[in-house]
Amino acid sequence: MLHMITHGSDAGTPLLIAHGLFGSGRNWGVIAKRLSDTRRVIALDLRNHGASPWQDDHSYPALAEDLSEVIASIGGPVDLLGHSMGGKAAMVAALSGANIRRLIVADIAPVTYDHTQQHLIDAMQALPLDQLSSRAKAEQALSGQIGDPTVRSFLLQSLNLQDHTWRLNLPALGASMADIIGFPEVSGQFVTQTLFLTGANSDYLRPEHRPLIKSLFPKARFAKIPNAGHWLHAERPREFEAVVRVFLDA
Repeated sequence: MLHMITHGSDAGTPLLIAHGLFGSGRNWGVIAKRLSDTRRVIALDLRNHGASPWQDDHSYPALAEDLSEVIASIGGPVDLLGHSMGGKAAMVAALSGANIRRLIVADIAPVTYDHTQQHLIDAMQALPLDQLSSRAKAEQALSGQIGDPTVRSFLLQSLNLQDHTWRLNLPALGASMADIIGFPEVSGQFVTQTLFLTGANSDYLRPEHRPLIKSLFPKARFAKIPNAGHWLHAERPREFEAVVRVFLDA
């Protein structure tokens, strides 16, 4: 079973949150806590991330099966929010018949992309973890291969300095990169309310993706958060929270 961080009470329909690649449920703590004033919010660690089990299979059908098991353990319908990789897993779970009331897909489409993240895995694997005594030194060591300080800071949230390990199954993620940037062959439709929420400055969900989305999610609606990119929930958390709240409460 996936590791879960739970906020709030049992009132209303629970909200599950599935993070993106290299993330964890901890990344969603602030938004999860704020949304938990009216519902139980469960931030998940997906397989090969955080405190969840490690498996060789990191395909979307496998990730979707994990989500379905969590939903079944809750024992009733849930609302499901997935960002990026988590959004693809959420879409596959919804199309596979998981007990979902409303679906929110954050800044991703059910398509194959060409932006491999293998270079980030290579950079993390190259770090001499046993020689690093502080997060600052780890960031300095990463800076030669990863120029963006925001990306470095995000990745280092998954570094366990005490054990000199990553809370990421980097070999499995690297071996599954084609699956991660792809999207499996799917059939059927998810015919209940779905929101595709994107950052206005992001190009992950483009106009040409909409016909495919509507064929799989006939009740899909689309919304953009101004002045936000792919990490829309981190860049504009209050605006993200507000849109999610309105959609779930409608």
